[in-house]
Amino acid sequence: MCPFEPRRDAVEDAFRMQKYSRRDSLFSKDEAVIIRKAQEFGVSVDELCRLMQLRGISVRQHINDQYGDLEGLAMQMLTSPTKGLDESPHDLDKRQQKFGKNVIPMKEPKSFLHLMLHTLKEPTLIILEVAAVVSLALAVWNIVRPDAEKDAQSYEWIEGVAIVVGVMVIVLVSATNDYGKEQQFRVLQAKVREEHKVTVIRKGQIILIPVQELLVGDICQVKYGDLIPADGVVLQGQELRLDESSQTGESDPVKKDSDTDCQVLSGTHVIEGSGRILILAVGVNSQSGSIYKLLGAVQEKSKSKKQAPSGITVPDSESNSTDGSLDGTPGESSSAKKSVDEQRKQTNHSVFQSKLNILAYKIGILGLVFSAGTSIVIIIRFCVENYAVQKNGWKTHDATTILDSIIVGITILVAAIPEGLPLAVTLTLAFSAKKMMQDNNLVRHLYACETMGCATTICSDKTGTLTTNRMTVTESWIGGQIHHPIPSPSSVSQKILELISSAVAINSNYTSEVVANKEGGPPEQRGNKTECALLSFASSLGVDCHQIRQAHPEASFLKVFTFNSTRKSMSTVVEIPGGWRVYVKGAAEIVLSKCSFILTQSGSPVPLSPETSQSIADTVISPMASNALRSICIAYKDYLLDSAQNSIPSNAQACRSRPDFNDENAIVSDLTCLCIVGIEDPVRPEVPRAIRRCQRAGVTVRMVSGDNVQTARSIALKCGIIRPGDGSLVLEGKEFNQMIRDSNGQVDSVRFNNVWPQLRVLARSTPEDKFTLVDGIINSKISKHREVVAVTGDGTNDAPALRKADVGFAMGIAGTDVAKEASDIIITDDNFISIVKACMWGRNIYDNVAKFLQFQLTVNVAALSVAIVAACVIGDTPLKAVPMLWINMIQDTLGSLALATEPPGEALLQRKPYGRKKRIISRMMARNILGQGLYQAGVLLLILFYGPRYFEIYEDREIGHVVGEPSFIYTMIFNTLVMMTSFNLINARWIHNEVNVFAGIHRNLYFVILWAVMVATQAIVVQFGGYAFATQPLEADAWMICLFFGFGSLLCYQLLRFVPVQWKQTKNSRLF
Repeated sequence: MCPFEPRRDAVEDAFRMQKYSRRDSLFSKDEAVIIRKAQEFGVSVDELCRLMQLRGISVRQHINDQYGDLEGLAMQMLTSPTKGLDESPHDLDKRQQKFGKNVIPMKEPKSFLHLMLHTLKEPTLIILEVAAVVSLALAVWNIVRPDAEKDAQSYEWIEGVAIVVGVMVIVLVSATNDYGKEQQFRVLQAKVREEHKVTVIRKGQIILIPVQELLVGDICQVKYGDLIPADGVVLQGQELRLDESSQTGESDPVKKDSDTDCQVLSGTHVIEGSGRILILAVGVNSQSGSIYKLLGAVQEKSKSKKQAPSGITVPDSESNSTDGSLDGTPGESSSAKKSVDEQRKQTNHSVFQSKLNILAYKIGILGLVFSAGTSIVIIIRFCVENYAVQKNGWKTHDATTILDSIIVGITILVAAIPEGLPLAVTLTLAFSAKKMMQDNNLVRHLYACETMGCATTICSDKTGTLTTNRMTVTESWIGGQIHHPIPSPSSVSQKILELISSAVAINSNYTSEVVANKEGGPPEQRGNKTECALLSFASSLGVDCHQIRQAHPEASFLKVFTFNSTRKSMSTVVEIPGGWRVYVKGAAEIVLSKCSFILTQSGSPVPLSPETSQSIADTVISPMASNALRSICIAYKDYLLDSAQNSIPSNAQACRSRPDFNDENAIVSDLTCLCIVGIEDPVRPEVPRAIRRCQRAGVTVRMVSGDNVQTARSIALKCGIIRPGDGSLVLEGKEFNQMIRDSNGQVDSVRFNNVWPQLRVLARSTPEDKFTLVDGIINSKISKHREVVAVTGDGTNDAPALRKADVGFAMGIAGTDVAKEASDIIITDDNFISIVKACMWGRNIYDNVAKFLQFQLTVNVAALSVAIVAACVIGDTPLKAVPMLWINMIQDTLGSLALATEPPGEALLQRKPYGRKKRIISRMMARNILGQGLYQAGVLLLILFYGPRYFEIYEDREIGHVVGEPSFIYTMIFNTLVMMTSFNLINARWIHNEVNVFAGIHRNLYFVILWAVMVATQAIVVQFGGYAFATQPLEADAWMICLFFGFGSLLCYQLLRFVPVQWKQTKNSRLF
């Protein structure tokens, strides 16, 4: 038996005998479905999966051969093509058990042990591991060798064990951090999944359900901008075109309909039109799921990231991404094919992360050079003194001395490298991402958090972002008269009112509707807000739009030209008695230019001359635009069969047969204008203040809109983006391209650089214009520190610009699935103020990490200076490997936690952004680091060289160690450094020369607690650390000296504030 052949029973055979010759039969088999309800499903999972492996017209041919038609297939699946599933819990559970869930199980996260092993491979830790092993081996040898003295060097093994313990602490902290980071990613992924909903028909009602709840047999409605959530076939399509590049690699749009190519695959994008699809395969049974199962099998063998032929990448739990590739639903995962710009952003992390990488590399090289040089100097000094001067021979103990010299070098390397920096960055990002959720910023890519802090330009949409997206018709022009907004019934012909109502109700997406608010508030607008405003207007004319739609179901439409950014209009062709009618709506100046007639108040058509058309544009459209109204023209055209019975009006076109409705240019021409309406979308009340905050912060806001130039200018004035006489450029997309392109049509960088700095509003723009603007600003080099660009978008065609931008913001409410997938951050309330909050959080992240750098690099400068000087003078360093590990990994971790929890303040938006190329270590920070570092190094060297005399103690020092008990002086140096570091943590809260370092400290309880923990844990280590930390318990007077020098760090900062940093600018004036 053919594997596609369904099981047959008597009922099925009976239905097979029925012939359905008309296409409308698709919507007349509910009775058949009722009979099938008592039976089992007529298809299996394997049959449906194999069906989905076919391509093109062969899918429809196979359905016809095996099931009769699409209706027969729906019957076998116990679903109604018109009413969908009956939504009974028994039926839904049965389907889920039979066909599975619409979820692709995410790859298992790496185990804690795996993360620990991964951390152990870090270069710095490998050096410490080798040193610990060699140190333990020599310590054991020195104890068991034949000539060893009784109880001599019996504590040498402790240092090796302490290094091992230190390494394990580092590994545990790092693995815990990575594990927590992965859990954070999965929380974000779950949040993204919750936001993704699909439209289905169940029990005859259109409802929204989470994409995970989609089942085989569901009737799913899709429209422009949607992501196909599962595999299926088209039952009905209106100019439905899909981008299947994520599955096939082909970038050309593919037209889908129920007659020829009816197959749709999960993860593909609807780039035009709308349709209704029957879901056949979900989750792991979909084509995306099959690829994931294959990739999982390959990965078990190769343990490496592979790519499927379709371009889908295996989800990697290490990826700093919470986009569709990890969302766990086939509709999102299958679209994981990344653009070059997305790969660039993820590979290079972020603007800020790139700066950190460069800084860490330079510090690492510097530390390696100094550590290796110091070890070599100590070894040469020992060899010269021991073998050349004292004429001693080689002894086994000399190997220990040489190893001690190498460990001194390792200690210097540990002191130089800021091991806590990655941890500080991750903690800051994780903490901030969680807080940003509360400010309506759903972070999909963590690197976008800190990048937003560097943003210098925001290219924002208008509708829904700067405005409320609550649209209302406030003005209408009908029959030559302007009304505000509804004409009186006596002033306008009933024929015109009926035509307007029908045009609005029919020539709109049927998912757009206005429903009563159950709580008694304003009616709820669902779907496209512009269409909702028109529907409300039509209803106010006294016509029930719902009844009109019931009389003209979508299945009866002969042709639909859906709205897109190029067409800027929508047209629908329906059948009327004696012919056909075309309804058109769209941008007023565009639709009006295609009109040849206009209806008078009595409903009679009169010719529309070019002069009259221009007069209407000047007296109606332009004033509406100047009042920030979006002007929409509604028109129609009749095609009437030429016969003796028909009287053909002057504005109708006579025809002898059905016209070619695929010829859009011919169909949408010689229209009759019904009316022009002005739709108000009020500016959000909080937006003007938010724009001013951005401008004070040095962030330029540019508005990119599809509205005409007058409307865009009016909105920009209300928002404060432009001001009268400020020299700002307001351009239309066409004019913009003329100014920036050369004779060959290519963007000329010189011309572009002459335009974009003053450009504030780009009207009548296409997505290509938006992409050109974003790409040009990012690559422009005329600004000192290069521009960092953030972009908002909600449409499918905004995806290229969102991916190109340094930070892409998608609208959570109005945004399409494609736009959300291309974005870095989703604004869940579609409000511009949320973007400003993201900017504030981004700057806060930048500042918090910069604060940590100032804090830790001060420690490193002091420790490095003391270690090198001491090693070269006395052949030993007072800061041993274990104490330095304690400082760098434990104390600095607490410090990074304390600084990571610093909340953002309004002061962050009162200074200029950092830009792309500005160094992360500013002059002021460099001054503080060097000043505090020299102070701390001076204090430590003072204790090292004058401490024995002051405390009246003597210590016998050899290369690499102090003979006997742990050194009191070394303990003082260790403790004093930590105390100075702890007090300097308070200074590090400020990096812009602020006076009061305690300002706002009481509002951050985390900081106070963590600071107290730092001091308390240090006291425990000093008093009870013993040989493990090479410390002696200190008396009260010694503690007072340590605290005195620690408090001195606060005074040192106040003195450093008076040291000027604005020296004469030179080419190489920065250190980092």
